Amino acid sequence: MKSTVEHLSPTRVRINVEVPFDELKPNFDRAYRKLASQVRIPGFRPGKAPARVLENRLGRGVVLDEVVNEAIPAKYMEAVNAGEVRTLGRPDIEVTKIEDGDHLAFTVEVDVRPEITVPAFGELSVSVDDVEIADEEVDRQLDELRARFGTLVGAGRPAEDGDFVSIDLSATVDGEEVAEAATTGLSYQVGSGELIEGIDEAIIGSEAGESKTFVSKLVAGDFAGRDADITVTVQSVKVRELPEPDDDFAQMASEFDTIDELRDSLRERVGMAKKMQQGVQARDKILEALLETTEVPLPSTVVDAEIEMRAHDAVHAFDHDDAKFNEFLESQGQTREQFDADVRTESEKAVKTQLVLDSIADAESVTVSDQELTERIIYQAQRFGVSPDEYVKRAQESGQLGAIFADVRRGKALASIVRQATVTDASGNAIDFDALFGPVAPAEQDAPEVVEGETAEVK
Repeated sequence: MKSTVEHLSPTRVRINVEVPFDELKPNFDRAYRKLASQVRIPGFRPGKAPARVLENRLGRGVVLDEVVNEAIPAKYMEAVNAGEVRTLGRPDIEVTKIEDGDHLAFTVEVDVRPEITVPAFGELSVSVDDVEIADEEVDRQLDELRARFGTLVGAGRPAEDGDFVSIDLSATVDGEEVAEAATTGLSYQVGSGELIEGIDEAIIGSEAGESKTFVSKLVAGDFAGRDADITVTVQSVKVRELPEPDDDFAQMASEFDTIDELRDSLRERVGMAKKMQQGVQARDKILEALLETTEVPLPSTVVDAEIEMRAHDAVHAFDHDDAKFNEFLESQGQTREQFDADVRTESEKAVKTQLVLDSIADAESVTVSDQELTERIIYQAQRFGVSPDEYVKRAQESGQLGAIFADVRRGKALASIVRQATVTDASGNAIDFDALFGPVAPAEQDAPEVVEGETAEVK
């Protein structure tokens, strides 16, 4: 097989491939077997008709079509590997010549990863917020702990912000009952914002047994985006009583003997959380610095695919009804044109980020172990509320295992840059990421390596 690569632009190539018919003999053998099993020819058992008989019955063109359709994908990948082409997206393939008995020729145009020059990581410098712990933050942590041991008692008064109520709900649109919006005995904390807009205003000031009706837009179901008359009936009003923050509470709720020891522990917890936030802030700022200082030609078809995916996901919640989606955007003070422009900007940034981090991962020789891939799968499975085995099955069916691998690899590449960059807090103190996240573990000599493009075994 002969192949050449023409660079049409920094992000697109044309691959010219010529395959002698001698190399296609295995494809012809498989084509004859497949066609023989599909066609009944008098005098021959199923699957046993000779090649010449099949060609006389079906025509040479049918056989050639079967051979070409099977051979091109494999020969394309062979040409990609031979030319060390890092392809992106779907290829556009055109058969240019079928010289029967001599050779097959075809061309492929496909987007490729551009060559990217990244800045020296040691020269990157960002500043993050200081770790400052206010007494109010410790008080809030303590109150949350007290709330876990609190008890609900009848308020004996109209509902106020923060109260716990039991409510019944019903809704109508143009006089028609909305069955999916009706419920009884629903527990709700006033002011939590977990229910429909306007419900808090209706509940506050209501006594047990009182009903109020208000207008709000439904956010789901057949009437999503429509104004509905919603009736809320308060069945009960309760308030949470908290235990006193004293030594007795400390002994009941923790391993500490005094409330002062418990507060000190909560202060340390708040401080650690803020140090972790410093790490996240550093990661985000360094990534922004990388994107600002790195020139990246963007492959148009990859960007278009990202735009299509994001737009599809947005409209999916509205049963792919563009009219309903546009109405929702208008209710949020946004036009479809603004939404489309925002999606394009976000998609271009996402593609640029992926390309930059992939280039860095290559330069830094970042690898992903089976354990790291498994940990990500377990984490994602927990997020979606499914078992790891079910998540892997879905990922395999949708061809997403490679994307999961790539995300882990990009994350490791970015973490490596953060450690090499200069990160200080607002007071000028250097951030010690080894102290925060632990030192980088040495590579395990016997650990299996996951190769990009292959399916990793999940144990």
